[in-house]
Amino acid sequence: MPNLTANLAGIKSPNPFWLASAPPTNSGYQIMKAFDAGWGGAVWKTLGIPVVNTSSRYGAVNYKDKRMMGFNNIELISDRPLSDNLREMEEVKKYFPDHAVIASLMVQSKKEWHQIVNDVQNAGADGIELNFGCPHGMCERGMGSAVGQEPEVIKTLVGWVMEVAKVPVIVKLTPNITDITQPALASQMGGADAISLINTIQSLVGVDLDNFVPYPVVDGKSTNGGYCGPAVKPIALNMVKNCAIHPEFKLPISGIGGIETWRDAMEHIMLGASNVQVCTAVMHYGFGIVREMISGFEEYMIEKGFETIDEMVGKALPNVKDWEDLNMKYEVKASINKDKCIGCDLCYIACEDGAHQAIRIPENSTNRIPEIIDENCVGCNLCSLVCPVENCITMVRTDDGSEHETWKDYQVKDKAPNTFDDERAGGRGHYVPKPSDALKK
Repeated sequence: MPNLTANLAGIKSPNPFWLASAPPTNSGYQIMKAFDAGWGGAVWKTLGIPVVNTSSRYGAVNYKDKRMMGFNNIELISDRPLSDNLREMEEVKKYFPDHAVIASLMVQSKKEWHQIVNDVQNAGADGIELNFGCPHGMCERGMGSAVGQEPEVIKTLVGWVMEVAKVPVIVKLTPNITDITQPALASQMGGADAISLINTIQSLVGVDLDNFVPYPVVDGKSTNGGYCGPAVKPIALNMVKNCAIHPEFKLPISGIGGIETWRDAMEHIMLGASNVQVCTAVMHYGFGIVREMISGFEEYMIEKGFETIDEMVGKALPNVKDWEDLNMKYEVKASINKDKCIGCDLCYIACEDGAHQAIRIPENSTNRIPEIIDENCVGCNLCSLVCPVENCITMVRTDDGSEHETWKDYQVKDKAPNTFDDERAGGRGHYVPKPSDALKK
């Protein structure tokens, strides 16, 4: 069997699946229940000066039959006394000495940082995560994302922590910033051992149109919260990738954002994460989802011949290029499997109204099976994306693979358009209906 043991900056865990700092890690009870279910590690709900939370505090974006596609919260850090959390942390480590227990921290002054770092280390924490990402409530107090958006402040605070830290230190980054690599590099310069990302995205998830107040509603008012859940995975993957490929960044990464299945977790690892953290999926489905994650990883690793997690970290990064380095001579066209087609015509509608008018419905057809107009198809693959039937529409390569030219090559060879009506424009000669033809439909 593959070895699922994970190692993030010296913090070892039985597998790469950690719980992120959030409501599921609010107590020792929850964390021990999670470890018993199979989770490899847990980042304790952020500790600091206890807070008082509002009611209500969660909102969601539902899409068709998918509940909580996006999740929003205005909950703050732990509202429990530090002493209670420290006592429970010690107890968890007694029962699960080989599992990773990480203390998430958020305080203000150098004295407070030194004190709380020593407190959690004495309680047996295997590592420390600095919460520089919370986008609501705490940032108004000069913490959370207010720190994460200021690289110089990050460097200073990480330096304070490293003065007393005896265990690995992870910096949790906010996505509410233009260039995620700047705080990542600042964390490295401050002496951190790893980073984790992404924290939640500042957001409003909707508005009660009867009472004119955004969700979640707190006595007729609301505020922006932190957005997470499946909807944020593409943003998280891109930011993990950006840090992983930066030539000056050398720290390991804990990937967070939109992880609900083993495939989601594997995507994070393929783009540079050494392990992953999960929150919203547990709040939706419970701790038991880790069993499917573990079995999915094992089956995939056996299928692909991987023996360890480290072999997979960053495996997809060599295939991530800038747009200008993509092959302009690569060509695909859509192909419809008539035996699988159900005649819904979604592909026709999408292409006709939203793309390149490259699909037609035969005039005398009784089964409404659409056909691709090859000379019009540009290979955008919109039709395959909207088709509700798996593998009914596929994209088939039509070039012979003998040519490889990039946009950079086009510029060097003077083949790139550089005037408004350039003869070398990519769309010149493509079929486009006359504007008046739209009125004949």
